[in-house]
Amino acid sequence: MKKHPIWIIIAVAFLVLLGAFLSIGVGAVYISPGVLWNYFLGMDTSNSGFIIENFRLPRIIMALLVGAGLGISGAILQGIIRNPLASPDVIGITKGAGLAAVTVIILFPGVPVIGLPLAAFIGAGVVTVSLYFFAYRQGVKPSTLALVGIALGSICQAGIQYLTVKFPLETNAALVWLTGSLWGKDWADVSLLLPWILVLVPLSLFLTPKLDLLSLGDDVAEGLGEPVRRARILLLTVAVLLAAASVAVVGTLGFVGLVAPHIARQLVGNRHKFLLPVSALTGMALLLLADGLGRGLFPPTEVPAGIFTAIIGAPYFLYLLRKLQTAA
Repeated sequence: MKKHPIWIIIAVAFLVLLGAFLSIGVGAVYISPGVLWNYFLGMDTSNSGFIIENFRLPRIIMALLVGAGLGISGAILQGIIRNPLASPDVIGITKGAGLAAVTVIILFPGVPVIGLPLAAFIGAGVVTVSLYFFAYRQGVKPSTLALVGIALGSICQAGIQYLTVKFPLETNAALVWLTGSLWGKDWADVSLLLPWILVLVPLSLFLTPKLDLLSLGDDVAEGLGEPVRRARILLLTVAVLLAAASVAVVGTLGFVGLVAPHIARQLVGNRHKFLLPVSALTGMALLLLADGLGRGLFPPTEVPAGIFTAIIGAPYFLYLLRKLQTAA
């Protein structure tokens, strides 16, 4: 007997909370679950509170926020483009953020700390405006959005490669950002991202009926009274803002927005009122796993989380391609 999606959501949420709890203890200084439990109960006597409060907790919360943002963004993009391979990476959003961030890191190294995420957000926004401009005349059709996004992403990638080749001595920090990492994230970074997530995630859940209609095809959706172009632009804007805000803070983490919705779809099906919450939870779990592996495998050396999301996501991407080719 197939379980109701609500029970699946509860089960996945419990696993994410458990994973987040255990992940707090992972790092150069190991903190046992017992010590963590005492800390949250206010009975900690191990002097681990400073590490937990100032280093581990903001990092874990950041992983949860970014995982949710990228997971929901990917699910929305796959819904409006009607392509299972769509993600923030594919339509050029992360590449636009990456080009802007690399430009600031290499050419303006003295900018304030807030300058880097702001530049990345603006870069993603420029790609989005360009995407609208080139795709609007074609009615913002799914195929047009995907193709224009791939082209814009390729242009941005070429710009990134030019800068890293032109300025080889200044590329180390840029490469770390491009890989995607949660290293050094603190409460200030959490405060930058949290308002976007608090506004955009509920809004995306409110718009799930439009996603369900668009998944039926443009003709059916219009026949049911849904203004397709307006709905697609609205949903695309929400997806872009979620992805842009996420990568602006942690760098261009790849594959989370691609893999999380697919895993969620296997668990709860295609109804977006269930798919989006589970995509968020799955994105959280993937990023917690990637960051935990990065901190725990070779302490005190840390491996950027983006490397592990690529290790997890790239084989899954190849599996999806093979599955689609078989189905065709």
